[in-house]
Amino acid sequence: MKEKLFKLKSEYKPAGDQPKAIAELLSGIKKGYRDQTLLGVTGSGKTFTMANVIAEVGKPTLVIAHNKTLAAQLAQEYKEFFPENAVHYFVSYYDYYQPEAYMPVSDTYIEKEAMINEEIERLRHASTQALLSRKDVIIVASVSCIYGLGSPEEYEKVNLKLSVGDKLGRMELLTKLIDIHFERTNADLKSGQMRAVGNTVEVMPVSEQYIIRFSFDGNIISAISKIDAVTRRIISEDKNIFIFPAKHFITNEAEQKRAFISIKKELDQRLKELEKEGKFLEVERLKRRTTYDLAMIREVGYCNGIENYSRHFSGKKPGEAPDSLLSYFPRKANGEADFLTIIDESHVTVSQIGGMYAGDQSRKKTLIDYGFRLPSASDNRPLKFDEFVKRTGQTIYTTATPGKFEIEHSKHVAQQVIRPTGLLDPIVEVKPIVESLRSGLKNSKRPDLRYRGQIFDFIEEAEKVIKKKERAIATTLTKKMAEDLSEYLSEKGIASKYLHSDIKTIERIELLSAFRRGEFDCLVGVNLLREGLDLPEVSLIGILDADKEGFLRSETSLVQTIGRAARNSSGRVILYADHMTKSMEKAISETARRRTLQEKYNKEHGITPQTIIKKIQDITSQLQNEHKKAVAELLSIDEALLQKNPKKLLDEKEEQMSQAVQDLDFETAAILRDEIIEIKEKIKNKMGKMTQLDRKIVGEFDKEFLNEFPKEKKRKRGREKL
Repeated sequence: MKEKLFKLKSEYKPAGDQPKAIAELLSGIKKGYRDQTLLGVTGSGKTFTMANVIAEVGKPTLVIAHNKTLAAQLAQEYKEFFPENAVHYFVSYYDYYQPEAYMPVSDTYIEKEAMINEEIERLRHASTQALLSRKDVIIVASVSCIYGLGSPEEYEKVNLKLSVGDKLGRMELLTKLIDIHFERTNADLKSGQMRAVGNTVEVMPVSEQYIIRFSFDGNIISAISKIDAVTRRIISEDKNIFIFPAKHFITNEAEQKRAFISIKKELDQRLKELEKEGKFLEVERLKRRTTYDLAMIREVGYCNGIENYSRHFSGKKPGEAPDSLLSYFPRKANGEADFLTIIDESHVTVSQIGGMYAGDQSRKKTLIDYGFRLPSASDNRPLKFDEFVKRTGQTIYTTATPGKFEIEHSKHVAQQVIRPTGLLDPIVEVKPIVESLRSGLKNSKRPDLRYRGQIFDFIEEAEKVIKKKERAIATTLTKKMAEDLSEYLSEKGIASKYLHSDIKTIERIELLSAFRRGEFDCLVGVNLLREGLDLPEVSLIGILDADKEGFLRSETSLVQTIGRAARNSSGRVILYADHMTKSMEKAISETARRRTLQEKYNKEHGITPQTIIKKIQDITSQLQNEHKKAVAELLSIDEALLQKNPKKLLDEKEEQMSQAVQDLDFETAAILRDEIIEIKEKIKNKMGKMTQLDRKIVGEFDKEFLNEFPKEKKRKRGREKL
């Protein structure tokens, strides 16, 4: 029996609808279905189902999510399911940095952030190198993976295979590394750098966090060692090693010369066009920019924004689709994709993929019109939707609410309605927005509730669940409504907070954690509450103005919102509406259909639904406490450790930060980064008070640090300003 390529590790076995869904999807793949959909309700374990499918299919897999946060979460889940396989996280710089842009109205030019995040760069290279060197690969990416990337053929062509015994001199190796964009340094190595020490050359690949040391005996490589970058411990001794380029955009000398001729020809033509239009400022601007970029490429082989010339270097025709991450996945002899694609939350992700091209072209057109870029820059772009479809093969869409595209194109829809926990979809009620006197309220002890509509009915219903130590959510149509309603509920004695897109990420997490702990009882929000919230304490959701047909009250939005109450065994949703819309009818009908199937399954299997018990983990309070503790420890040990071994203190923090990044815990990494800056500042201040002996103890470290610190301080100010 052939050993499986992917080894799935989990303490759980497929349950509920999962076995049926897995079998149906695998059957569809064997039949050659191009598109399938996994219709999975909230909490049904869609990721676990897809992990089982990946394990059985045994092909490289691309998982696409509609934002980097969800992608990071999925990457972590797949890492846990496949610890022995290559699971990588791929996001574009555009997810983290402001892309190059120009706003004519205010005459504001926004340069693309020049400082590349080293960890994002490492993760991107790790993804592409894994795809070129092995088969058991899962890449979890944001939608921006469809943006242009260097040619995989050129990238693979110039990788170095080095072996013990190779006839290769030290200087010859350094030259080869420079040719593939490694930078030489005499200080501590960073990703994409190299240094020569005695009869050795040390290199830190961009995809790894260890150092490769090449030892030489004359002009022969005598040993190859992998060394921990922090502890300097030897990890392994190797006979062979591959080193891939430090940049994705790679071209050989012949192609570079051809590209230069092509770029100059386009520049001359464009300058004539601008001069003819009387745009003399644009002429000067474009001439300076392009001439400078070509000089940089000629001298060092690279320039900031080199991707804008990618069409010339790749030899592609105007308008032709660029290479992207999809180009690195394997293909069959006939050119068809030989990998599996999973599109998560497809009701959002599919439309995002379709919309990326238009948004990018609008931004590029302005840059081109005002002389910041050549017209060919528009060919450095995301794929159009039809180009994306052409470059992918068998695809599975996972969602609780399939969109039009999934419904029309899927050959099969596998339902995953039954939750392993036995929890049911919530009960859905419809109540009027404006309500005349209700007999039930004639004798109410609350006079202010006797002649009211949706707000006061929600107050009455919320008070009932709050008495049972449960929570309530209200969704509004606008941010202003959310803020006003939150304030009004608080005045009426219901502890309430609002949550919408203006609330920053960390504050949002704090708010949700406080809500779960019961520090307040009602959360009021807008569209933000539709997806991704896991709040088992919530037993009541009030959807205000449910009959206002539109994006926020579409069938998809209503089903997603209703699903937020499916974590609690007492889950109930009230739609406030004066008339029944088609979206409401469909959402109510679909919820009732699912609930009927769930009740039948529970009855047949003797299952009693139980509210999910989930530990409340406030990541922000944990980080803040760790930060305070770290600062306190720093203050208490500064005098001893700072004088004895300041570099050791920094190495420990850098190792912790590196580990946090490996775990995709970017919040912790950011805290540790700030701590490192704080430690360096203390060292800098301490330097003025040190004796000659102190300085000798600090040694060479102070030189490296004092040179680096002003840059770090400047970067910190830049981050704060942003």
